[in-house]
Amino acid sequence: MSAIKYILLLVIIPMSLWYWGEIFILSMRLSLGVVFVIFILVPLIFKYTYSLQRSMVFLNFVTWPRNADYNAPEKYGLAGTKNFYVTSDDGVTLGVWHTLPASMDNENVSKGNFEAALSHGEPVVLYMHGNSGSRASPHRVELYNVLRNLNYHVISFDYRSYADSTDIEPTEEGVVADGKFMYRWLERRVKSSPLLVWGHSLGTGVSSHVLADLAKEGTQVLGLVLESPFNNLRDEVREHPFAALFRHLPWFEMCFLEPINANKIQFTSDEHITHFLAPILILHAEDDLVVPYLLGKRLYKTALESRPNGSGPVEFVRFEGKYGYGHKFICRAPELPEIVKDYFEQCIHGRIKQ
Repeated sequence: MSAIKYILLLVIIPMSLWYWGEIFILSMRLSLGVVFVIFILVPLIFKYTYSLQRSMVFLNFVTWPRNADYNAPEKYGLAGTKNFYVTSDDGVTLGVWHTLPASMDNENVSKGNFEAALSHGEPVVLYMHGNSGSRASPHRVELYNVLRNLNYHVISFDYRSYADSTDIEPTEEGVVADGKFMYRWLERRVKSSPLLVWGHSLGTGVSSHVLADLAKEGTQVLGLVLESPFNNLRDEVREHPFAALFRHLPWFEMCFLEPINANKIQFTSDEHITHFLAPILILHAEDDLVVPYLLGKRLYKTALESRPNGSGPVEFVRFEGKYGYGHKFICRAPELPEIVKDYFEQCIHGRIKQ
């Protein structure tokens, strides 16, 4: 080997080692930084920021469809529907849609008579939606149409902070107050028409809490449908796909579960269903990735074991994963109309069998 080559090797090898060593150190620093941010900083920020916790639970900042025209429900494929607003006792204005049963020709129901139509005798469904979006979200409109075609009224509304309702930070107490107000508002108007409640996803937590509060005030609701429900928010947060990165951390409960409990966002449906007597229909798809199927089964098990004597029966309907209904599209199941019709008729006529 020539002297020049030998000298070059003596220079190049150390420089290469230094260069790759610097790259390695930089990579390690970046990796440690990412680990610190994801597994330490993010949990601590979540733990100490109540507004962030509420935003992540309610997702009220996610609006879909964008710039919705709530005065024109027909733009979203919903006929026979009127948009209006009500103001609750605590000064919160709620945006509401009233969708007529298919048998009622919209031309024969003047704008001022939508409310009067509620006492015509057809069942009335008060719908409480899940987090994110609004009463105009496509999967919700699909369900309204299913219920409309079954000849039911559908009253859908947006909780505070959603859509065009009063923009005030949501809390469990607040959205439950909105649900109770809407039920009482309807109760005064339906007269002899059957009034039932339907909750989806987070709305199952809202509706269960609403019925429990109503029962404590002496009002027993005729029936409750829980679509894609969880048993309580602690379990939902633990089992949610977004928690997969964190749930095995030693500080997971301290940083994620205990704070939302302290923030009074609990939605303990497994407790609330023990306080009212209404028959319950639970609908859940096996391939639900947002609210895992096992949580719906847990709620069902609790309902069977813990509700007081004299409670209405609980029915659980499983939708196989192969159909791809997931979290939002049980409304597309061909058998759903018959399931709902049979259940509602049994609720109304008191003929449900366990």
